[in-house]
Amino acid sequence: MDPVEIGGRLALFFVPLLFALCFHEYAHGLVASWLGDDTAEKLGRLTLNPMAHADMVGTFILPISAIVFGVPLFIGWAKPVPVSTRNLKNVRTDMFWIAFAGPLSNLFLAFVTSIIMIIGIRFNIFGNYQSSILALGKNFLLVNISLAIFNLIPLHPLDGGKVLARFLPAEVNYKLEQNEQITGFILLGLMLSGVLMYIIGPPINFLYQSFASLINAGVFL
Repeated sequence: MDPVEIGGRLALFFVPLLFALCFHEYAHGLVASWLGDDTAEKLGRLTLNPMAHADMVGTFILPISAIVFGVPLFIGWAKPVPVSTRNLKNVRTDMFWIAFAGPLSNLFLAFVTSIIMIIGIRFNIFGNYQSSILALGKNFLLVNISLAIFNLIPLHPLDGGKVLARFLPAEVNYKLEQNEQITGFILLGLMLSGVLMYIIGPPINFLYQSFASLINAGVFL
């Protein structure tokens, strides 16, 4: 793969992932601050600066390697935003919303991207760059939808585990949190075996097609 092709693939795949990951973590910190915990802000994590959230392996090495070498397993993550439950008034409910904010932020980005694409196509704003911008937009849609669905898997340490905790007895959730390394290995095994895509693939495809339909409907109104 020549340098120009590598640069193009990084622009199409890595840049959307980087922004989606950072916005996801920013959303966690923002909702935590709304609910009374300013830990993320004090640690400089209440920002959209990618370097504040970046994990060297999960944000750079694995995604870039997958893009450059054509590895089919394209995954990535950022450093989790720290939350101090001592600053929350209702820990179970507040943690539910803090955790849920991450996936919701990615769906919000997908919706905003759809609106931008509708306006750009209808009024020919993109001009000669339309095909490139639309390709970037489609990848951005897919990345955000995939991140949202993946993080809603109800296993610790993912957001879905914390969302599920709101509805579980405290002692059950405590045991799950204490054993999140085990569920983390289970999750990794599902990813490496390819089984995970059979689980999350259908909802990802459903949402992607739904947003695509929204874009088509908006363009041809």
